[in-house]
Amino acid sequence: MQMQLGRSRAIALLTLATLVLVLAGASAAQPRPIETETLLAADAGTPGSDLRGALRVQLEPGLHMNSQAPLDDFLIPTALRIAPPDGITVTEIAYPEAGLLEQFGADTPLAVFEERFAVGVVFALAGDLPAGQYTVPGSLRYQACDETMCYMPTTAEFEWTVDVVPAGTGVASRHAELFGGISFGSENSVAPPQTRTSDTLAVAASGTSALSADAAEDGTGVTVALGAFDILGTTGGYLDSEDFLSFVSAAESGEAQRGWFEGRGPLAILLLILLGGLALNLTPCVLPMIPINIAIIGAGARAGSRVRGLLLGGAYGAAMAAVYGALGLIVILTAGTFGTINASPWFNLGIAALFVVLALAMFDVLVIDFSRFQSKLKIGNNENGSFMAAFGMGTVAALLAGACVAPVVIQVILFSSDLYATGATVALLLPFCLGIGMALPWPIAGAGLSFLPKPGAWMVHVKHAFGVFILGTAVYYGYVAYGIFENRWVDAGAVASSVEEKLEEGWYASLSEGLEAARAENKLVLVDLWATWCKNCLTMDQTTFKDPTVTAELDAYVKIKFQAEDPSSPPAKDVMDHFDSVGLPTYVILRPADLAAASTTQ
Repeated sequence: MQMQLGRSRAIALLTLATLVLVLAGASAAQPRPIETETLLAADAGTPGSDLRGALRVQLEPGLHMNSQAPLDDFLIPTALRIAPPDGITVTEIAYPEAGLLEQFGADTPLAVFEERFAVGVVFALAGDLPAGQYTVPGSLRYQACDETMCYMPTTAEFEWTVDVVPAGTGVASRHAELFGGISFGSENSVAPPQTRTSDTLAVAASGTSALSADAAEDGTGVTVALGAFDILGTTGGYLDSEDFLSFVSAAESGEAQRGWFEGRGPLAILLLILLGGLALNLTPCVLPMIPINIAIIGAGARAGSRVRGLLLGGAYGAAMAAVYGALGLIVILTAGTFGTINASPWFNLGIAALFVVLALAMFDVLVIDFSRFQSKLKIGNNENGSFMAAFGMGTVAALLAGACVAPVVIQVILFSSDLYATGATVALLLPFCLGIGMALPWPIAGAGLSFLPKPGAWMVHVKHAFGVFILGTAVYYGYVAYGIFENRWVDAGAVASSVEEKLEEGWYASLSEGLEAARAENKLVLVDLWATWCKNCLTMDQTTFKDPTVTAELDAYVKIKFQAEDPSSPPAKDVMDHFDSVGLPTYVILRPADLAAASTTQ
């Protein structure tokens, strides 16, 4: 018995450690944001003088940042963007000397900045600039890389606070060592274009790829142009020829792709979840405990009346539903954070490992059972039971339900979070409905009505059926993790070359130009959102889009390659938001609104 208890505790700790791995690895979806610090070479500046500033950058250990002038055109350059107020002009941006990074699988080394570096800035203060304090906002667009891969581009924002004092006022120097190490006036210095705070932040040193014809376009202008088109269909990820042709056919015929709720109704989904929660009561972790817990809370024969027993059982069940509902809400309402976490290969790998452990517990290879602690708990001294005690016991029972419940609860929460991210607000109710399903027998059992089947060997088969389902879920999450890892191991040069081939075949590199051509010719449009870090983008170009059947089907289309290299910055962000795109590649079929109106009147 002691050995059994020790093993149970060991497996419980293993499960907890797996959960910790899930949460810790989730942060690996993208490197942590860089640390930035803005500095000035003096405590103040005077009108008519130059004031030097610096941006000090710190990356995670092992990471580097592309320089402002990458050796390959398709790489994302580091670009400092500054929009000073009137009276302050940026005359120079001095980037540091770049080093070379040998990256696994790449023929050409990368020109990168190291983990810690500083960029110099020269602020020219106008001669008539009034004394006072001025805020100079800026941002750094960058792409972090390590020895094996480059990550998605992102942007860090910051600001300088410049104090201006009357001419002739003495100022004190600061950070002499730092500014002495910045090579102002060197070949790495650039003279940025001049913008103001009221304008859009300007790219101080643009190194935009020639493939990204929309990179300089205003995001608002692009989305305005898209407003003249109807979205017939949207899909994403790798599609083989058959699946892609099915997507095109459904879009052309007006058949919307069915989501989880479309064609089934939210009530049907809620009912399925409710029945799933009810079925959990048939597992050996829960069913044998029902009469024991009923006696502990003072319900059943000890309640004094069936009505009181019903209410006590109801309080117990309501607590279980509240626990699962609250847990689900916490995860689902952090959908932005959870969406990022769910895109992490480490998160999916951790979930797969957790489900393997739980599946082994279903087959009794491991023992995870906290429900035995329930019989040792008693809240309150009221022999006839109290509602507070019943609610408290229900809360504890929900947390100690054991391996028979946890996998299903986790799966429902993950499922609900994905649905909520697509705009299905009814997904908020799914974890609560699961809890209600588990709670349904308790009021009836509390009233002393016997309707539950007797425990027996059949429960083992139910448990094993859950085990098969959970093991299949583990395989799914493991496959997703592998796919995310594999999608990151891509040669950006190969992706860029593939896109060049498509442009030579007649695809458009500019979204605006492609849309204009489509309106002029009254043609349907295929928009392909891609990036150099997207392996599935390359795979689609090399397989599906080379299939003769697919190319023949798309002959009548205006085809556009839209580079969404940095999904967090305009215009990529505006376009992806317009299409409700959550990743790359994304494929969208558009129809000019004029063409739709003409076909309706005929």
